Amino acid sequence: MKTTLLSRLRRLAFATVATVAGAVSCTSVSYAEPDYDTIGKQFALVLQNAHYSRTRFSGEMYAKFLESYLQLADPQQLYFTEEDVNVLRDKYATAFGDYLLAGRTRKFAEVLHHEFSTRALEQIVKAEKILAEYEKQVPAFDSDRTTPRSRRKLPRAKNDAELDQAWRDMIDDMVLTEVLRRENVSRLAAEQGKADPMLKEKPVAEKLASRLKRLRNEVEENDTEDMVARLLNAVARTYDPHSDYMSAKEEQRFKDMIKASIVGIGAQLSEQDDGSTRVEGIVKGGPAAKNGQLRLGDRIIAVDSLNDGQWVDIMFMSIDKVVDLVRGKQGVPVKLRVLSGESAEEREIVITRDEVPMSESLASGKIVEMKTPEGKTRRVGIITLPSFYMDLDSTGGVRCAADVKKILVRMIKENVEGLIVDLRFNGGGSLEEVRKMVGFFTGAGPVVQVRDARGQRERLTVSGKKIFDGEVVVICNKLSASASEIFAGAMADYGRAVIVGDESTFGKGTVQVPRSLADYLPYFSSREGAGMIKVTVQKFYRINGASTQLKGVESDIVLPMSTAALQLGEGELDFVMPYDEIQPAAGYVKDGRLARIMPELQRRSAARVAADNDLQYSKWYIDYRRNITAKNVDSLNKEKRAAENEELVQRQKDINADRKTRYAKLAEQDAANLRVLRLKLDDVNAAELPVITKKEDDSYMEEVKDPEEELEEEVEYPSTLDPILRESLHIVTDMIDLP
Repeated sequence: MKTTLLSRLRRLAFATVATVAGAVSCTSVSYAEPDYDTIGKQFALVLQNAHYSRTRFSGEMYAKFLESYLQLADPQQLYFTEEDVNVLRDKYATAFGDYLLAGRTRKFAEVLHHEFSTRALEQIVKAEKILAEYEKQVPAFDSDRTTPRSRRKLPRAKNDAELDQAWRDMIDDMVLTEVLRRENVSRLAAEQGKADPMLKEKPVAEKLASRLKRLRNEVEENDTEDMVARLLNAVARTYDPHSDYMSAKEEQRFKDMIKASIVGIGAQLSEQDDGSTRVEGIVKGGPAAKNGQLRLGDRIIAVDSLNDGQWVDIMFMSIDKVVDLVRGKQGVPVKLRVLSGESAEEREIVITRDEVPMSESLASGKIVEMKTPEGKTRRVGIITLPSFYMDLDSTGGVRCAADVKKILVRMIKENVEGLIVDLRFNGGGSLEEVRKMVGFFTGAGPVVQVRDARGQRERLTVSGKKIFDGEVVVICNKLSASASEIFAGAMADYGRAVIVGDESTFGKGTVQVPRSLADYLPYFSSREGAGMIKVTVQKFYRINGASTQLKGVESDIVLPMSTAALQLGEGELDFVMPYDEIQPAAGYVKDGRLARIMPELQRRSAARVAADNDLQYSKWYIDYRRNITAKNVDSLNKEKRAAENEELVQRQKDINADRKTRYAKLAEQDAANLRVLRLKLDDVNAAELPVITKKEDDSYMEEVKDPEEELEEEVEYPSTLDPILRESLHIVTDMIDLP
């Protein structure tokens, strides 16, 4: 994942007004307004009876429901004061769940939203007034004031006076951040003799006021479905952070995500400060690309979802709402009113929705052919798996285990001796798919254990022979979760793989089952738009008896990865379930070889990491970010902030200078000693695998160029690899060479 210096300097203090990008995808859902009262009642009953904890509604739980609602509605604690919360507790905390059970879900959702929106809009109006002052004169920022970077875990403001000051501090931080960003970009452009991108920018206060306008619009445009979803999610997440309610629209998005296949126009959109929605990317081979009328940088200002003349103005509309208007059923056209990216020319275009190729969401592979210093040639495979996907709506749809098997079989045919399974950023997916995949490397036997609310334990096994018998490294980071943790844990417990990456994985050790609420509604009730409850029904355990809950799967070899700098993981969430252990599963035998050679593998890797400049830069960045996060303070003094930014800019320049020289030498060495072959799903039956060259554009999407990022002069790492993959390759070859 690319995290550039300027992108870090462009950080906004107020996360909820940051630009959000979204892919236009999915199948739309059209229905009459659902019976939310009946839906809410059945949701409450299913949650109590199906959840792993079997916790019943009670006064104590009702108080938690309210706290959970406030966390969802006001995560940065910028709308409600402690005085406000006390009033809300007196009004609702003792009877929160009773509204659902009494069939009053819709009215209660509207009442709570009114409480939220009233306070939110009051504060946004105050912020707009502050920015109106700054349109005349931007502050000098010469005091010693500071402001928190995040307010999520801080005490709420006691009263309106404290909250008003928090907003002024936040607005000042936004303004100062934007001023410094512009000065930095202008300076870099001047140094490189390039056009200054800042000349086209609106005045600072006007630009930030546009973001507040969009935020105001997002609050005001909440419909009944949004209100009910927030209410029911607040209740579900009090049981654990992974149980939730999905409205009909969200249910379809979930299904599309888990199957890695979508229907839409094939474009990536983002909110813009002028209120429009910009086309950031166009999927190659997708409907928009084939149509040819939509261009990168175009700004969409209105949508006619059914191409029937019913236009909807989308200026300052939230990206989710825009996506809902643009997406639709396969074969149905959508009309867009757009402004050209480089001019004010307005035009209308029609695109017929269709299946969108999403190759980056599917399993893919590479084969790295390396010459060792001893003159040997090693072939190591790399399988990248973004998620454990499967099609919930079709027995013949995409399944990741089948895709991985195709790639693995071809790798065996290509005489691969070792394998890297890259699960970085893989948030999980199908338990059935991960079960099959483990069997490719272990053969028949138990894969994972599950225990339900009654304490009944079950071993989930796999049958058949192993496919691959070579050495295996599994790469994980803090965002490798759920099914990824099952795979990594099983491979470690069998002694089949060395786990490398962050200190541990995410730590999600629970199993959720999606259930359509329509199946639980009374016989004569309307089932339209009932949505889905995703409820935690089991905890899973490794075959050695340890839970992955909270602790995750620990790496055998820890490598410095950027995710280590972030506050991520199950332990950072609210209402988490505890860690525990059960008896190891019978029927599995651990191979002791890796444990025997592990000290030598760790010693060799540590020596290489110490000598690798890029991994040392990562270590520095991790320490730097952790220190910033721990302090949780931003200075509002321009001179001090500018000095901090200049230090970062200079460090990046020094790093780039080092990389230019070093990467040139590394590229020469790779040209002589390294060859990388592409092995995507389309290549598995090819007569000969294509060689990946540095110039090859392997992206599935054409993306708009960011003139600011181009000023950073990022130096590309050689050979289509990254430092973590390169070190993992060394670890695999060590495993092959050691007796």
